[in-house]
Amino acid sequence: MDIPKKTPASQRLANHKAVATASTEDPIQFVEQRKVPKTTLRAKELREFKKLLLLKREELTGDVNHMAGSAAQAAGAGGAEHSSAPVHMADLGTDNWEHEFTLGLIVNKQKRIHEIDDALKRIENKTYGVCVATHKAISMARLHAKPWAKYCIEYARARDEGRA
Repeated sequence: MDIPKKTPASQRLANHKAVATASTEDPIQFVEQRKVPKTTLRAKELREFKKLLLLKREELTGDVNHMAGSAAQAAGAGGAEHSSAPVHMADLGTDNWEHEFTLGLIVNKQKRIHEIDDALKRIENKTYGVCVATHKAISMARLHAKPWAKYCIEYARARDEGRA
């Protein structure tokens, strides 16, 4: 867009803003509203997803409890050895690595449990299946693959790529 040199300053500013917004537009836009629209899913579908989420939450909670118990036992056993046999430094390093790895898995599973709890709240609020960022419907395929999803696939990809 050519801007003539004799254009008033206000017109040049308006033209500059129009060019700037046109060049930075992205098809994935965040909706600035606070209120997420209600879901288009039927009550039966919401019940099925709630059941699926509760089963996954129960599974993850069991995993976390088991891993936490194992990690606590390993930590207790490592410090309470009364053997007179020498301990090799490599063994201690391996034990520490395994302990840190287990703690990392626990944290990841706890994050997933939190995401599931959020999805259950969206079911109760009747906003489940609606992208919290763009307010577009989340595809059924995505909800079946990742029932705790809070973003549509387009917005999730844009976030991953740093565009959102």
